[in-house]
Amino acid sequence: MLILTLKLLLAHILGDFVFQTSNMIQMKRITKNGSRLKALLCHIIIHFLLLSLLLFDLKYWGGVLVILISHLVIDWLKIKWETKGNSITLFFIDQALHLLVMAAVVYYYTPFKIPYQAINNEKTLLLAISLITVTFVISVLIKVLIPKWKPVEQHKSTMKNAGLYIGMLERLFIFGFILMNYWEGIGFLLAAKSVFRFGDLSRAEDRNLTEYILIGTLLSFGLATVTAVGYNHLLEMI
Repeated sequence: MLILTLKLLLAHILGDFVFQTSNMIQMKRITKNGSRLKALLCHIIIHFLLLSLLLFDLKYWGGVLVILISHLVIDWLKIKWETKGNSITLFFIDQALHLLVMAAVVYYYTPFKIPYQAINNEKTLLLAISLITVTFVISVLIKVLIPKWKPVEQHKSTMKNAGLYIGMLERLFIFGFILMNYWEGIGFLLAAKSVFRFGDLSRAEDRNLTEYILIGTLLSFGLATVTAVGYNHLLEMI
């Protein structure tokens, strides 16, 4: 099962991310002169060659056919429904559907059981709660705790919710560093953020923006650290 899964994944990664050029992606979006169909067919042929090379066994021809046809249909629908507003969502849906098809093909040739007991246990639930806490819960807490220090004229980001996602990522890094017992990484992360924020702080006309950023940063780092340490402590108790 594992070798078949790895081969299908390798073929998919090579076909979708290595051998699919920017020119092919642009051609898929062109509706004139059959450019879209040509680009799609070229993309499918690349996947066919990769699957044939990696599997190299006629007993898998049915699974290969299913993967190729489903890939063509999924990509066609993605291109047809894609807009600037939903391109990221459709990308993840597209990849998830391809993976589901590959999982179905693997199951057909080598039936496997999903280890629900390995997933549905205390350690997994604790990890899920901790990850949700360091991303979404702490974001809400910071929004509740620091608005009274928010400067009247704060510089707004040109990217929607950029600060929210930056905070989530930095807390995930902190969580990971503590789990790996790599506390030095937190200092490096704090130093890197300070360097990037130096321009904003140096251009601030008063101390309000500086204090607001420091409070938000310290709260974010502190709450992420507490969550990670608490996770490690509870994990030892399970």
